[in-house]
Amino acid sequence: MEAETEKERSLEKKTKSGLYRCNYPGATAEAAALFTDDLILEILSRLPARSLHRFKCVSLPWRDLIADPANRKKLPQTLAGFLYTSFCGSGYRHHFASVSGGPAPFDPSLPYLQLNKYKDMAQMDTCNGLVLYRGCTKKAAPWDWAEDDCRFVVCNPAIGKWLELPPKPSAPAIRYSHTAALAFDPAVSSHFHVLHFEEDYLANYMTGVSIYSSRTGAWSRRDSGMVEKAAPFFRCKCVFVGGMMYVIGELEDISTGNEYVVVGVDVEGKEWKTIRVPYCSRFCMIGLSQGCLHYAVATYESLVPEITLWCLKDCNSKEFVLKHTASMDMLLSMTRMKYRVVGIHPDCDTIFLFSYGGATLATYDMRHQKVSCIINLENMNITQRFLPYVHLFSEPLADADGQ
Repeated sequence: MEAETEKERSLEKKTKSGLYRCNYPGATAEAAALFTDDLILEILSRLPARSLHRFKCVSLPWRDLIADPANRKKLPQTLAGFLYTSFCGSGYRHHFASVSGGPAPFDPSLPYLQLNKYKDMAQMDTCNGLVLYRGCTKKAAPWDWAEDDCRFVVCNPAIGKWLELPPKPSAPAIRYSHTAALAFDPAVSSHFHVLHFEEDYLANYMTGVSIYSSRTGAWSRRDSGMVEKAAPFFRCKCVFVGGMMYVIGELEDISTGNEYVVVGVDVEGKEWKTIRVPYCSRFCMIGLSQGCLHYAVATYESLVPEITLWCLKDCNSKEFVLKHTASMDMLLSMTRMKYRVVGIHPDCDTIFLFSYGGATLATYDMRHQKVSCIINLENMNITQRFLPYVHLFSEPLADADGQ
């Protein structure tokens, strides 16, 4: 299913038409002169990232125009790779897996964030080019950190800007949280929100959310508005789309066992909703792709292991629609390893799979049902979360501390 709108397809068609006309020998000088670099950039900036990257193959001048660092600030960017961490006795180590096979676009350890007061920096979330970190004054395991020992930091690694958030108000003693999410849409506003989900130690479900707004520079708190009691799925990335933050939650039921749902909440904490997922499995993942919320899951219970990709058509819908089903036989025969879904490409129906018992990240094209490439990661002791990263060359952090 193509997610490009009719307007985008029409604009792309017109752009291609003008482009090829100017490159054919028969094109007139007058027609070619109409397409100045400024005009071309203005047109390209309105196209989806996938269309933009196709245009790089048309001619050398266009490739150079699109690849120019000064021009990239004005053009849409696609997935560069994944941030991930490994953990050892000395703390977190930060890594970057490039989907193109090239070098990391920045130092993933972000040395300018390692302030004297921070002994550890943990990657919490990414959203449209910004990265959310949790800084601790003491070294701690991923599952063991104190509320009064951490500060959240939002960073734009493409331009080296960062902002330390003020301390979050303390939660009641019986409440805790390991799940924090970043909400940012540069097409809507230069401001961002950080959502820190709060859980109850004893009952093990979300009781509310603390929300930081860069517009006000302050934290606020909202009680959960859910009727059903769900706890955030620890390994899953949160996804921001259509003004709502989504996270996979686990419902505990004595009669049926655990059941997974997608929990959604707006950035003001006023609107809450739960959406049943089509198949419950710890091998599942949600992601933003082609402007819609997607759900992907690898299943091994059937005779033929398979991957399914589902799509939530719009923010008002409460039902996922099946897009693709693919067998995992080829991937399993190549590597003899089980995989779980860890990411979904933002521009196409390609998913990313991480191997159990190894250090392999595989890309699987669901539309054509083939393995695109296999990336061997640089460290075996890897945490279970992969955060997608897209370049952001604008400077939305107006009050950033970084130089």
